Amino acid sequence: MNTSPDSGLQQAGLDASGDPFSRPQTRFFRPGFLLILGIILLFAFSIETKTVRAAWDDIAQFIGLKGKPAPASANVLSEHEVEVLDQMTPQSQATLLLERSINHYSGANEEIAGRVGSWRGKIQLDQQLNSLFTTAINADDLRVRAAAIEVDLAARDLEKNSATIDRLEPDARSGEQGPRANALWDIGLLGNRGVEPDQAAQILLASIHDDNVNIRYWAVESLAYLGSNETINSLLEVLHDDPSPMIRERAACGLAQSGMLSQEQRRSAIPKLLDFAEDPALNAQTRNWIFQALRDITGQTLPHDAAAWRSWYNSAQQR
Repeated sequence: MNTSPDSGLQQAGLDASGDPFSRPQTRFFRPGFLLILGIILLFAFSIETKTVRAAWDDIAQFIGLKGKPAPASANVLSEHEVEVLDQMTPQSQATLLLERSINHYSGANEEIAGRVGSWRGKIQLDQQLNSLFTTAINADDLRVRAAAIEVDLAARDLEKNSATIDRLEPDARSGEQGPRANALWDIGLLGNRGVEPDQAAQILLASIHDDNVNIRYWAVESLAYLGSNETINSLLEVLHDDPSPMIRERAACGLAQSGMLSQEQRRSAIPKLLDFAEDPALNAQTRNWIFQALRDITGQTLPHDAAAWRSWYNSAQQR
């Protein structure tokens, strides 16, 4: 590359002296030729613009935010990922597979189920895995939430058996606030994974009327993650009667979206929620949470009006 002081001047049509009149003479084109050249260039530009616009329209349509989900691939674990899993640390395995579970990769949940027992006590919820756990536990797929629970139990080094429930029960019933809240959470998750669910429910229900609002919070939250049919009436009771707005809100969220209740289980709460919406004894804030719960459960967008919701429900029952 020429880096001499003269190179820039020469490229600009000047010589080293800087005299603009010393540059070579330029041949001028005749007007007719310029007109033809202009028409050709305009036509070419028009074609190119249409081509670019059409190409962009195709891309915009493909990557648009509206419409049905558009999978980027077949959503299966790649052969390479399956091959290298055994060479990865438990922490890396859990991180990769939970991310794949969140993105609905076929085979990810099966790999988690087969490997999670070997992860117990060998993984921790570091910043990356905890971020994935938070996303997974709020996923719209209960299978992904279940995967998150399995990872959390493994990170807490909790063996899935009745002996673990028995060990946690004293803390869950009468321990200090921190250990008690943790024990309630762990028991709720264990019960959801099939470990003594009836016993788990009884332990959690014993704390939903505790004087300590933080204990009530974790009892209600854990009931939602236990996800059994028997917990629905208890969550409805808390929503209607608990003196704390925070606890009533958590009960409404547990009935509507969070936790491990299925869509069918949540729909079974609709008749009672409609009764609550018509109850003049409830304050405006609680009724607002009830209407939000109805919307989240049904997917219907109706005004915060008890009569409108009752009318819709009666019509839906007749179909």
